[in-house]
Amino acid sequence: MQTTVLGLGAMGAAMAGNLFRAGHLSQAWNRTPERAAAAAARHGFALSDSLEAAVEQADLVITSLSADGDLCSVVDRLAEAMPAGGIVVDTSTVAADTARSVAERLGTQDLHFLDAPVSGGKEGAEQASMVMMIGGDPRIMQHIEPVLASISRKRVHMGPVGSGQATKAVNQIMCAGVNQAVTEALAFGQHQGLDMQKVIDVVSGGAAGNWFVEHRGPSMTQGTFEPGFRVALHDKDLKICQAMLAADHVHLPIVEMTLEHYQRLLNAGHGDDDISALYRLKRRLFDKET
Repeated sequence: MQTTVLGLGAMGAAMAGNLFRAGHLSQAWNRTPERAAAAAARHGFALSDSLEAAVEQADLVITSLSADGDLCSVVDRLAEAMPAGGIVVDTSTVAADTARSVAERLGTQDLHFLDAPVSGGKEGAEQASMVMMIGGDPRIMQHIEPVLASISRKRVHMGPVGSGQATKAVNQIMCAGVNQAVTEALAFGQHQGLDMQKVIDVVSGGAAGNWFVEHRGPSMTQGTFEPGFRVALHDKDLKICQAMLAADHVHLPIVEMTLEHYQRLLNAGHGDDDISALYRLKRRLFDKET
């Protein structure tokens, strides 16, 4: 199966690398040539000069883009160049309505679409240990299972197109709550003068244990916020959740509070930090550190 990846940011580049090593990747393309060249040099895969050249012989296209508008723009172009009968799998996080609109657009060209947002962050993409939440025709999902298995450890069919994105919204709201709880609790622990490595070790083994405290606890308590999942991206995702909630006239406190806190981090120039940078704000509650 001729497979192309469009979008070579941290997630897309890692997925393309895993696809290449598994023998599935034919071409890759990115809107920013410099980023594309860096990804290709690191992983060894081939680049196309244009989006159209990248998809013109593809059976499967996997997209990894930053925002709804980016996805719609890319889809408009690939719909005119990709052979009929092909499959497009979008791993971006966008609104469920956007996913449905994209499916309709591709359908006019006899192209199949799955919305397949992922969870696992940069580490998951690099280690092919992501979880995929997939909306669309289950027969199409089954047809490309060997390809998806090379970039993820778990794939779950959630329902028709849009269901994957709705599930990702659940995931992102939950991540916001976990981020709030872990950063707040560890800031409290540090203020108490505790050995934070011991704190992280013991709570990770109990009822409060979770991926975030294990993988981000040590770095955040040391003041390091190298991005696995950037503040700016989670802010974008939570605004999608906020819009979905607004359609039902609902406001969730965790979503509203986290967006307010992220705005403070963005204003302070921390948009490219990992979301654990929320710890910066929690520490200030105790000692007013900057």
